[in-house]
Amino acid sequence: MALPHEIATTRLRTILVTILAWSIGICFALPLIWMFVSSFRTGTEIFSSLYPLGPALLLPERITLENYQSLLDSPFALSVGNSLIVTAITIIIGLMISASAAFALSALDFKGSKAVFGIVVLSFLIPFDAIAVPLANQFRDWGLANTYTALILPGLANGFAIFVLRQFFLAIPRELAEAATLDGLGPWGVFWRIYLPLSRTALIGAGFTLFLFQWGAYLWPLLIATDPSMVLGPVALANLNGQFEVNFGRIFAASVLLTIVPLVLLLFFQKYFTASLATSGSKG
Repeated sequence: MALPHEIATTRLRTILVTILAWSIGICFALPLIWMFVSSFRTGTEIFSSLYPLGPALLLPERITLENYQSLLDSPFALSVGNSLIVTAITIIIGLMISASAAFALSALDFKGSKAVFGIVVLSFLIPFDAIAVPLANQFRDWGLANTYTALILPGLANGFAIFVLRQFFLAIPRELAEAATLDGLGPWGVFWRIYLPLSRTALIGAGFTLFLFQWGAYLWPLLIATDPSMVLGPVALANLNGQFEVNFGRIFAASVLLTIVPLVLLLFFQKYFTASLATSGSKG
């Protein structure tokens, strides 16, 4: 039985750790809160509230929707729509490719499987920026510049998503697949009826990986989509910097619009994403 002073010490330690965690969390959140609040201010009001530091930094005297209205009336809205389309297609097709590849590498015995898996691991260790320029030249030679196909293709076969799904599939008992095979199911039936229903957590984690890769992509869309009608959100955000002036209110509003989508998804699927990463190292 714990002594009273030990209980008090434990409670005090818990309180201190909680206060420290909240303090660190608030420090990380403050720039985001300031960006969100500033998106409802004009450019001059944003910087007039910086000095002296006080409640006015996070409490605007006057709220305006002018920044958001100007964005909705500009090509930026089309760019966000392009990002949504490209990201959605990438997640749907990319999950099909990644799950199929992970199933083949984990449940099917074929010659050279370990070598193929090594190539998959190597693929996500190489920064995409290192191959972006020659790959863009190749896509232009194929006549794919300024197309959704060019924007989507590089994000479909994601090595990290395949790795996460393979590690999860390895944890599924082989006996289930063997029993299903005895019942007459082929490899596709085992994959569709056994592995996929048991892998919701891993699929969400892999899907979130594909989402982050595509939603935040900047260099590749900048290289391959020069047509104004094909520009994606991150590139459009960078283009908001004017040649002679910078409207920080519009930039902050655009940043909020691009941030709110992954933020909402992370709030809903955080536990699945964390669980998928936790299982990725459970088996080799």
